[in-house]
Amino acid sequence: MTRLTGSALRVTVYIGENDTWHHKPLYAEIVHRAHAAGLAGASVFRGIEGFGASSRIHTSRLLSLSEDLPVAVVIVDTEARVREFLPQLDELVTEGLVTLDDCEVIRYVGRDANQNIGDTKGKKSL
Repeated sequence: MTRLTGSALRVTVYIGENDTWHHKPLYAEIVHRAHAAGLAGASVFRGIEGFGASSRIHTSRLLSLSEDLPVAVVIVDTEARVREFLPQLDELVTEGLVTLDDCEVIRYVGRDANQNIGDTKGKKSL
């Protein structure tokens, strides 16, 4: 079980929804590599509007649909583990922005391998 509390480092990767790595979405490759590296967690957030280095505004508004909306991949783990993962991001992210922020994890509890998926807090299993 992974438990992470206290000081941590958050890495946020800002890329485009259409960015790819070997014909796969780049955001998916980043998440899969973070998982394979044993990092505590990674999430992908799709933006509704934004712009980057190109200064072209991408939006999800109906009248000006964009096929390349902004995407943020957020990964949190200890500073040492995140910094060990950064060379993989250097390889993957050719256009985009990567930021690092100190943060504090208040509570992260991984799922115990012996716990039934259907069991929830406060319920007794039969």
